[in-house]
Amino acid sequence: MMERRRFLASAVGVAGLPAVESRAAQARFSATGPRDEAYWQGLAAQFDQPPDVIQLEHGNWGAMARPVRQAYARMVERVNRDTSLYARTTMGADLEGVRRGVADLLGVGPGEVALTRNATEALTTLIMGYRGLRPGDAVLYADHDYDAMQHCMAALGALRGVEVIRIALPHPASHQQLIDGYAAALAAHPNVRLLLLTHLGHRSGLVLPVAEIVRLARARGAEVIVDAAHSLGQLDFTVPQIEADFVGVNLHKWIGAPLGVGAMIVRGGRHREFARHPAADPAEPDGIDALVHTGTIDFAAVLTVPRAIAFQNAIGAEARAARLRALRDRWVLPLREHRGIDILTPDDPSLHGAITAFRIKGSPGLADHQRLAARLLDEFRIFTVVRQGLDQGACIRVTPALANNLADCDRLAQALQALVPTPGRSAR
Repeated sequence: MMERRRFLASAVGVAGLPAVESRAAQARFSATGPRDEAYWQGLAAQFDQPPDVIQLEHGNWGAMARPVRQAYARMVERVNRDTSLYARTTMGADLEGVRRGVADLLGVGPGEVALTRNATEALTTLIMGYRGLRPGDAVLYADHDYDAMQHCMAALGALRGVEVIRIALPHPASHQQLIDGYAAALAAHPNVRLLLLTHLGHRSGLVLPVAEIVRLARARGAEVIVDAAHSLGQLDFTVPQIEADFVGVNLHKWIGAPLGVGAMIVRGGRHREFARHPAADPAEPDGIDALVHTGTIDFAAVLTVPRAIAFQNAIGAEARAARLRALRDRWVLPLREHRGIDILTPDDPSLHGAITAFRIKGSPGLADHQRLAARLLDEFRIFTVVRQGLDQGACIRVTPALANNLADCDRLAQALQALVPTPGRSAR
């Protein structure tokens, strides 16, 4: 049995964790598992939760663990005390250290990473700045993709004179059906030269087999931009494993850094395939940093990222992903046979993480789901969120995180069994 107290001390201590300690913590984890509630409740205690509400909507942004929040407070104090003295002396070296830490987390080189304020900024830069499109080419995206990124892809039609193609992903989906769906779309539109893929969708939580689809696209002469805003920290992967060269990520969702930190990845020195930011200094060296120009940012937030990464490394990516899947399965599996509920995300562990959505069977409309979400909150004190945009209709998204426990998910399953009628039975 893992020595829980010793692991928690390493995970939540104030000082940054050295890599060897993080590896040792992961090794100690292997003696237990994702349903060891004593361990996970101790970890959950490091997050503050809203009072009197079961928070099952952690998808917007992630709560900072208490030691990360304490580190952020110290960084705010330093940045506000030293201001330009720090900015014009040693802060540049510290920011490069942050870049190296993010690169190590992602499994890429530091020169392949640019820090951004969020994944949206990173992906907008990649989509709108891609130089490899000509009039008559086509770009392709899906209903699974984030709204702002869909808007960017659609805007390329007017701006670049390209054909814009939108597809709907199959439901229910299997690993092979997803690959076949993209293969069919690429075969039907051989002029596709740019493809947007969302690794883990923010609406239903569906995980795409990105590496396989990237290979399909490249075989047909198309490049791929990957939205990994939700997958980093929710799944156990590195960028080389998904075989993508152009990626946008968030660090303030599942990594638990302060709000306002993300990253853009351009691999293999391919930054020249994107337009330099118009505000970039012409004298600035030709590199990935010339693609992004944020102006003044929350430096304290960026400088806290290493502490957030250290906290996550002490848990371990594999252990974290297993726990998130266990929380998800805890409420999903009892409801699989509920004839009034349609679970949208497959049970195949390669196709989901923590996020899963459900729909009232036979009722794809928005209003019914809004009423159900309101009842979950008003009657059971469970907070979820309604999502739109999937071609099959509205749904309710459930997003547990490490701050939750299995009892929270049991409570959701019980509430839905009480609130959603099955054919021939009235709702409570």
